[in-house]
Amino acid sequence: MTKIKLISALALAGSCAFGTQAALAYSAGDFIVRGDIAKTDVDASNVEDDNGFMGSVGYLFHDKLGVALTSSEKFEHDFSSNGTSGDFEQRPTNLTLQYYPLGGTNSRVQPYAGAGVNYTEFSSEHASNGQSVSMDDSWGAVGELGVDLFVTENLAFNGFASYTDVDSDTDINGASAGEVNLDPVTVGGGLTFRF
Repeated sequence: MTKIKLISALALAGSCAFGTQAALAYSAGDFIVRGDIAKTDVDASNVEDDNGFMGSVGYLFHDKLGVALTSSEKFEHDFSSNGTSGDFEQRPTNLTLQYYPLGGTNSRVQPYAGAGVNYTEFSSEHASNGQSVSMDDSWGAVGELGVDLFVTENLAFNGFASYTDVDSDTDINGASAGEVNLDPVTVGGGLTFRF
């Protein structure tokens, strides 16, 4: 009699564990919201890096495929060029197609890769010596790698790295000062919520 109760309890516990694992799987119809603290490391040697908050909203239309819209607060960068120093702000917005190789499986670890298009808006350009600075907004490609580590059915820790092609034509006092190639690598970590 005791063995039967033990076997029944083990079977019940096993089915509950399986049910919990299955609920962790990404699947078509899931909405994904991420919030991360990120550092953007620009390629231009005369432009300083910055930290800030990034967030994204995504939707899975297949167990392994989804789309995501990502943006951030404005990153502020100090710069110096040709005897002119100052600062500017930039805000990236990305629309990506994301691939989840373990989507639909019972893994608590869900890596993903994304590729898509970036739009970077520049604002608040300022030069310390009174010169006027103007930077054109940029369109380019973006690629990213990330991973979600689920701790509950709807909550995961997130980490990611992305590369963005960002080039801006720059004018100083109305005259062309050439193109600034920022091409930032952004790394960050935070939380993912799945609904």
